[in-house]
Amino acid sequence: MPTKRQVLETISKNELLPLLDQFGLDVADRRVKRDVVEALASSRKAGLDKILAELPRDSLKGICRQLGLDDGGRAKAEIIDRIMGQSRSAKARKVSGSNGSRPGPETATRSASPPATETTPRPAATTLTLAQLERHLFAAADILRGKMDASEFKEYIFGMLFLKRCSDVFEARFEAIVEKELKKGRSRADAERRANHPSFYANTFYVPEAARWAHIRDEIHRDVGSGLNKALAALEDENTRLDGVLRHIDFNRRVGQSKLSDQRLRDLIDHFAEYRLRNEDFEYPDLLGAAYEYLIRDFADSAGKKGGEFYTPRSVVRMLVRIAQPEEGMRIYDPCSGSGGMLVLSKEYLDERRLNSKNLGLFGQESNGGVWSISKMNMLLHGIADAHVENADTLEEPRHLEGGELMRFDRVITNPPFSQNYTLKNLKFQERFRFGFCPEGGKKADLMFVQHMLSVLRSGGMVVTVMPHGVLFRGGAEKSIRTGILDEDMLDAVIGLAPNLFYGTGIPACILVLRASGAKPKERHGKVLFINADREFYEGRAQNYLYPEHIEKIVATYRAFEDVEGFARVVSRDELRDNDDNLNIRRYADNAPPPEPHNVRAHLHGGVPKAEVNAKADLFSAHGFDPRHIFVERDGKYLDFAESITEKADLKRRIEEDDGLKATEAKVASAVDAWWKKSQKGIVALPDTDELMLLRTELLASFEKALRPIGLLDRFQVSGVIATWWDEVQSDLKTIAARGFIGLIEAWETSILTAMSAKKANGDPLDHRLVKWLLPEYLADISELESKKAELEATIKGANSSNEEGEAEESEDTISEDELKTLKRELTGVKKSLKTKQSNFTRRLYEARAELDEGTAQDLALGIIRADIDAILDRYVSDRRNQIVAAVENWWDKYHTTLTSIERTRDAADEMLRNFLGELGYE
Repeated sequence: MPTKRQVLETISKNELLPLLDQFGLDVADRRVKRDVVEALASSRKAGLDKILAELPRDSLKGICRQLGLDDGGRAKAEIIDRIMGQSRSAKARKVSGSNGSRPGPETATRSASPPATETTPRPAATTLTLAQLERHLFAAADILRGKMDASEFKEYIFGMLFLKRCSDVFEARFEAIVEKELKKGRSRADAERRANHPSFYANTFYVPEAARWAHIRDEIHRDVGSGLNKALAALEDENTRLDGVLRHIDFNRRVGQSKLSDQRLRDLIDHFAEYRLRNEDFEYPDLLGAAYEYLIRDFADSAGKKGGEFYTPRSVVRMLVRIAQPEEGMRIYDPCSGSGGMLVLSKEYLDERRLNSKNLGLFGQESNGGVWSISKMNMLLHGIADAHVENADTLEEPRHLEGGELMRFDRVITNPPFSQNYTLKNLKFQERFRFGFCPEGGKKADLMFVQHMLSVLRSGGMVVTVMPHGVLFRGGAEKSIRTGILDEDMLDAVIGLAPNLFYGTGIPACILVLRASGAKPKERHGKVLFINADREFYEGRAQNYLYPEHIEKIVATYRAFEDVEGFARVVSRDELRDNDDNLNIRRYADNAPPPEPHNVRAHLHGGVPKAEVNAKADLFSAHGFDPRHIFVERDGKYLDFAESITEKADLKRRIEEDDGLKATEAKVASAVDAWWKKSQKGIVALPDTDELMLLRTELLASFEKALRPIGLLDRFQVSGVIATWWDEVQSDLKTIAARGFIGLIEAWETSILTAMSAKKANGDPLDHRLVKWLLPEYLADISELESKKAELEATIKGANSSNEEGEAEESEDTISEDELKTLKRELTGVKKSLKTKQSNFTRRLYEARAELDEGTAQDLALGIIRADIDAILDRYVSDRRNQIVAAVENWWDKYHTTLTSIERTRDAADEMLRNFLGELGYE
């Protein structure tokens, strides 16, 4: 029987707080869950039975799952009895939602799990993980992929997901209402009749019978497209917030000469029936929104150029939002909102900082009706019910008005379409364009969008927008508009980005940061910051990517608003005027590397110029490397390589073995060890504090304080380590905050097993970090068997090839028929052992995980998380070390072989040739 404290620890802090008031209890700090639990656990009047009676049925089921109890049953009393330990003989029943969908955990482990026995622990009852849900949505798209382009079928997937989510949430609310009415003494028939009234669903969606998943799954088998269209229409008709959002999705729409068959649509329905999508089924609260973002990104990847019409890479969006820094009470506006990413991440920016995002006004406008629909669903699946997103062309007809005038906003964050045409006569509110009109032809609407953004700013407002580079330097009307903006001191910063970051265009873009007239901080008056970040990217196969380290560097530089050599420069208005208001970034912040120096004397006679070595002094000293360990004096201006270095390959080994270099790297490792001992406490406290972004801020600051004094990495690299690590593990940290460390281990386990059971898996599930840490000996055995298998197969293949070629003579290495048979028997045995080993993996993983408690799970998870930091830090340190190797090897390539030695070799070869020809009588 679980203790009262154990039960309380499974309940979220938000559900516990009202109980304090109900029982009249005081607590030291209501923000700390540990204090809340302590107050309730030590109170006699707040009995466990009374606490459980106040919780909704879905929360009670969640407690059961976390305690490893059966969570079946409709009646609250039965579930409470189970938690209290008063129904120990109740038999475990299969969990099944009333709509027929299974909760995620049971589905996740079904195909991979062996029968439970006394020696095989049952899989943990976990929630649906992000990896599971992403794989599930990707598989849904796979059902339609190949039949039509992603740009054509994406709305079907979004529509089906939205139907399933709305139906599942409705079912949960319906069941809670029925429970409440039954407690009042009403009959079940009367309770269900009352629960079926739309008035009970003010804070969610009322789902009519035709749109409920049970109806879709069980009743729609013929003319399936029409049935789904009716379900969407019924859901929209019953909920005014969905006006226009769903009805345009047509499951009967023809693409070319065909439409989706009934069987294909039934496959899609059956697929979405696999998982229940209630809040209690997710490993952390915003899981569904994160998975929807994944789905949008996948469609953008598949759609190629068309993906740019509705999706901006989230790394870019996150950077724009961080530059804008939205605050409580602000109005945020995106005039070209696409799928709504700017608005969603603005809300998340506040949520992550524990600010009140409900006090944030979100406004958007999108001209494409299909994309507008996607954005509306995106908002709703992220729990944003009150965003004001309109469907119309922003330049022609801005829809956000107050008293007949344009509405004003505190922040405008957007990525408008590049290089569009427009027609002047169609533009309403032409007073927006007070700096002038761009040519109507020639695709020059970019600065028209900028002027619209400036025209809707509140006093003190700010614009952060993506633009093509052409707006910075083109002449004519565009130059006049630039001059007008500069003269009013509205341009704050110009940030150049790397090429090929965006879908639909490979050209480099820039970010313009603008402020309302008179809104610049005093110290920025009459100045513009230019940041040249076109080298800040990670090169991908088809597209380039902004990594957290790049974002951290750009945002930190913008906020500092100061010169950074080769990266950023503050420029006065006078200098811009002298340059005819040309804002070409390289004119002010040139990050081109200096030309490679070449010393003629060194090329002729050898030696490495001391001036070139001294130019690398900062690089060497930062890593503790003394170049005198590989060079010796030649004279006052030149050095020679040490006599012990006879070939280029010696340089890398000599540098890596340098005592000073190794000592500096050891200092870094020691500093990280000391930092981690203190900083991991913040991660351990996450289940109580749930202060993710506060933890991020603290980790960034403390890591910089620990490593900057060593000097090996600069401030951007130091912050880049934590920024990159955070981006990789943020989902895991959310799970820790919501479910604890054992919950994280179970989530990892579920993701591994789901990947193993999937028909298509991205990568090998055995490469998961948990497997490497939890089952290292098992992986070593697998690796050994695989190596043995490959070796035997290669030997047998070679022997068979020799036999087929019919070699005339047998060599000592020739394999006889008997030896070949022995090898084949050995290969059969190895294959059998390998198969047995692999088939036992699920059981081994279950057993290893089942041995963990919260304490050992914490140690394991922290070890894995720390290893992630070490791996990222090692990449940075290795890069710096390789820069030293590259510099020294470059000197070897340039100066080790001199021109005079080449001439001597040439002359000697010429003399040898002449002598040879003379001996032959040709001379």
